[in-house]
Amino acid sequence: MTAAIGLTPPAHDPAAPESATTLPVGTPATVRAYVTGLLRRHRAAFAVLVSVNAVAVIASMVGPYLLGSLVDRLAEGARDLHLPVTVGLFTAALLVQTVFVRMVRLRGAMLGEEMLADLREDFLVRSVALPPGVLERAGTGDLLSRITTDIDRLAEAMREAVPQLTVGVVWAGLLIGGLTVTAPPLALAVLVAAPLLVVGCRWYFRRAPAAYRSEAAGYAAVAAALAETVDAGRTVEAHRLGARRVALSDRRIKEWTAWERYTLYLRSVLFPVINVTHTTVLAAVLLIGGVFVLNGWMDVGDLTTGALLAQMLVEPVGIILRWYDELQVAQVSLARLVGVRDIEPERGDESVGPDGREVRAREVRFGYREGVDVLHRVSMEVAPGTRMALVGPSGAGKSTLGRLLAGIYAPRAGRVTLGGAELSRMPAERVREHVALVNQEHHVFVGSLRDNLLLARTGAEDAELWAALGAVDADGWARALDDGLDTGVGSGGLALTPAQAQQIALARLVLADPHTLVLDEATSLLDPRAARHLERSLARVLEGRTVVAIAHRLHTAHDADVIAVVEEGRITELGSHDDLVAAGGAYAALWRSWHG
Repeated sequence: MTAAIGLTPPAHDPAAPESATTLPVGTPATVRAYVTGLLRRHRAAFAVLVSVNAVAVIASMVGPYLLGSLVDRLAEGARDLHLPVTVGLFTAALLVQTVFVRMVRLRGAMLGEEMLADLREDFLVRSVALPPGVLERAGTGDLLSRITTDIDRLAEAMREAVPQLTVGVVWAGLLIGGLTVTAPPLALAVLVAAPLLVVGCRWYFRRAPAAYRSEAAGYAAVAAALAETVDAGRTVEAHRLGARRVALSDRRIKEWTAWERYTLYLRSVLFPVINVTHTTVLAAVLLIGGVFVLNGWMDVGDLTTGALLAQMLVEPVGIILRWYDELQVAQVSLARLVGVRDIEPERGDESVGPDGREVRAREVRFGYREGVDVLHRVSMEVAPGTRMALVGPSGAGKSTLGRLLAGIYAPRAGRVTLGGAELSRMPAERVREHVALVNQEHHVFVGSLRDNLLLARTGAEDAELWAALGAVDADGWARALDDGLDTGVGSGGLALTPAQAQQIALARLVLADPHTLVLDEATSLLDPRAARHLERSLARVLEGRTVVAIAHRLHTAHDADVIAVVEEGRITELGSHDDLVAAGGAYAALWRSWHG
């Protein structure tokens, strides 16, 4: 850590945590295009906000003009100052300003909320349209962090920064315009201070966004180190890791405080520059105006009005700088949210469709990284109505092969077909009509139990919903609920157990009624006896369907028509349970180890 932390940002520490994203981050061009479209979508609301704000600002300028006129009359020695009229006009202007300032805040808040809602909706719609393979590879963590953490970071910017920045720009522009109309020479005062403000802000904004991001990351690293130490306290004590954990925490705190000092240094430079700018503007107005008044080129009343308008510039300039800084930080979150727009959705060929139900893989190669294959020249056939089990050691490629057969991934080489139609060329929606994937991740959405089931088939009647629940042995606990199908589940509702959530997912599968299924440890969250019972119940429901089951519990393989043993990305054995046990190969060894 550099000792000159007050002057330069902390040196990069290679041991510090790095953030990595698998979904893209929007390019500046993408962000600009989205912001432009968002502003165009809300141009009417922006126009109303600008108009209301203009009225409020003009009303606020009435006071300085009245005072300037009063000073002029006093300088001319007038005895009738028309004070009642002046006070009446000032009071009326103050009332108008109060009403319209309230309207500005209301319109600004409404605009911010509408834009934030649009941003959330746009992100959700685009996320749902992403290719399934992209989401499978990226996982849900990055996607969820964007729609939660990044949305939260943007919330204040959208609710406050955009409307307030608009207000500040209109406010400052009208004040400068008023200053120019009142006494054009006094407008030169703004030009005198402008270079100082521009140079100071340019210096600050080139450093601040990255510094604040690093400061936030440093705090997160401190919190993570402390939480890990507390959670694993017994392990730390057992392995005598206390000193090492304390040293790690000290290092993280030192890194975080270094960034804190650096951002404080940035502010300690910017704020004096802003204060000096304000003082320079006012001093220049008084000096230039004084010279003009002494030479008879300007009235003292115009100087008074100009000085007051110049003083009023302090607040809008502060608003602009404050919220522009906020937008610089929010821009990072916005880039992450709109980054999904850089992913082209898979359109597919609408003319491509299956002519039959046979599933085939021919010389398939696939890998998650360039040049590293997980599957190597895999070929297989699954006849309609066949129950096939994929077994093998962990990491052999079973789940990857299952996702290829379900059309989630497209092979790097070779072909995966359904009824002769290549899955990678079919539209995703058409693939889902024929093939369904049920994996170990099961989701319960906020809403009623009925709503969760209707996701699979929106027009299903209650009798069909109960039949689907009964098919997966879930009707018992479901009928025991106080409100039955109307019971609220998910966050804020009834907390379902992992096993119950799995049963709901399988009930949705029954309702969806696809003819080909890929089950990837679909009963893994149930205890062995319950899983066995559920699989027997499902066997009756799945009668006549093509099923590819990926399982570590070999009783699933025992019940299958065909078993494929996957080892190191290749199918090494293929046959029935009895044939493979008799062959004495890899499957026989697995079966013996399963039964002890």
